[in-house]
Amino acid sequence: MNASTDRPPEITADLVARLIRGQFPQWAKLSVTAVDPGGYDNRSFRLGQGMLVRLPSAAAYAAAVEREQRWLPVLSPALSQPIPLPIALGLPGCGFPWKWSVYRWLDGTPARPERISSLERFARDLAVFLRSLQAVSPAGGPSPGPDTFHRGGALAVYDGQLRRAVEILAARLGRQSRIAIDKRWTRAVESKPPARPVWVHGDIAVGNLLVGDGRLCGVIDFGQCCVGDPACDLAIAWTLFDARTRPIFRSVIEPDDGLWVRAQAWALWKALIVAAGLTESHARESAQCWSTIHGVLGESGQTAG
Repeated sequence: MNASTDRPPEITADLVARLIRGQFPQWAKLSVTAVDPGGYDNRSFRLGQGMLVRLPSAAAYAAAVEREQRWLPVLSPALSQPIPLPIALGLPGCGFPWKWSVYRWLDGTPARPERISSLERFARDLAVFLRSLQAVSPAGGPSPGPDTFHRGGALAVYDGQLRRAVEILAARLGRQSRIAIDKRWTRAVESKPPARPVWVHGDIAVGNLLVGDGRLCGVIDFGQCCVGDPACDLAIAWTLFDARTRPIFRSVIEPDDGLWVRAQAWALWKALIVAAGLTESHARESAQCWSTIHGVLGESGQTAG
């Protein structure tokens, strides 16, 4: 994802405290503590013991605030896992140029593999969550587009970027892998989207999945949610799961062949642009990208060099 460079002044606990005092004086005496990790698209701060303040870190992410305010209360009752519930909408102020949100606090820590007690159970629980999300009525839901970074939309929008990444990585990939990537990507781009669009989270990644006592206990960051093709949500099959647990995830999701191929393509696209340095990325994403490439190409009988 290529973020805008139009960033506000540094987002600090002091700034958040001033925004709270000015707009929500009933909470002015509560402590404000930065959450670690605080996120990339947004900066997060714990407010007292029971609330979370979340501010977009750049203009590209500002639209997500009202999206979550509007739709999270609609989605929440139908989902198999807790999600953030907005309780207040903050306005620009104190030099901060965009709207921001206050949510109820969700207990849990980001789902790093070492924190997950059973990856098999985690695969089932996450698949059940995604099935519950996809079952919510899509009526009136937002469409994919630039505000969702095209999650839920057509893969073709990233065709040029993927092919540029393959050019950059040509020597390391080798000829066989480049051919395999081209075939798999072309097949995915040409496959038909689902006849019935469904709700899409848009950024199912370990940083947005919460774990408590070793189990999935919440899902956060719905800023890219929309109604569209859920293939992007299934890319985690190659970024977190392995050859042993991926079939468990797939068996609960029950995707058709086209959906699974598009999911592979989303995983490939992200891994390749990270490996090629075409996007800003977290250190964990950079370390994971070649494993993801190997995992996807391994399913087609090819491996990257």
